Amino acid sequence: QVQLAESGGGWVQPGGSLRLTCVVSGSRFEIYSMAWYRQETGRERERVAAITSLGDTRYADSVKGRFTISRDNAKNTLYLQMDSLKPEDTAVYYCHQGPPAADSWDGKDYWGRGTLVNVSA
Repeated sequence: QVQLAESGGGWVQPGGSLRLTCVVSGSRFEIYSMAWYRQETGRERERVAAITSLGDTRYADSVKGRFTISRDNAKNTLYLQMDSLKPEDTAVYYCHQGPPAADSWDGKDYWGRGTLVNVSA
C-alpha cells in the first residue's frame, strides 16, 4: 500500500522559512510526478509546486521565487523549501503522488494527510 507522510509544518513569523518533508512508502517513487498542494480554510485546494520524475519543476505564481520543490529518489522523499513566508501562505499543505512518466498508469493517485503551516506574528 502506498502511504505519504508529511512533516515540517508549524508556526513561523512572516518573512521566516520552513521546510516540508514528504516520505513515500510502498511506491516506485522515482517514476512518479510529485506535487505539493495547499488548502486554506474556506478555499479550494490549489497546487503550489510540482516536480516530474525527471526533475522538471513548476510553481504557482503566488509562490514563485519563494518556494523550491525538490526530491531525493534514494530516500523516497519530497521536499518543499518555503522562504519569505507571508500570512497568506497559511494553509494545510498536502503531498501528492500523480502520474508516472511511463505510458501505462493504473489511474491511482495518492495524498498525504497534510501538515499545517501557520504564518503569523
